[in-house]
Amino acid sequence: MGRLTYDQVASVEFDDRLLLHFQIVIGIKLRRREPFYFSWREDQTVGRCRTSIWLHPAVLLLFKYYGSRTPQVNPAWIHALELTANSNSGLQCVPEPDSPRSAHVTV
Repeated sequence: MGRLTYDQVASVEFDDRLLLHFQIVIGIKLRRREPFYFSWREDQTVGRCRTSIWLHPAVLLLFKYYGSRTPQVNPAWIHALELTANSNSGLQCVPEPDSPRSAHVTV
């Protein structure tokens, strides 16, 4: 599990592999100076609610990974997540699409 901390106010845990893919997509959008919403569903322990935050280049983000190994990156998943980030509802988790083994890259 990894943790995303937003502006030292809110933090949420995600699987390291998912968090890495979110980090890449968020980095792409913010480098382009494209603010956007990022939404996720909370765990059952906090009531299965949905949380949304507004991301823009001036906000402090911290990505902390607890795993000792860097996950492989699936370019097809990056593309699918980018499509959600470019929508009116913003970045949301979507299932990882199948990708040929050779398309996976390590960061």
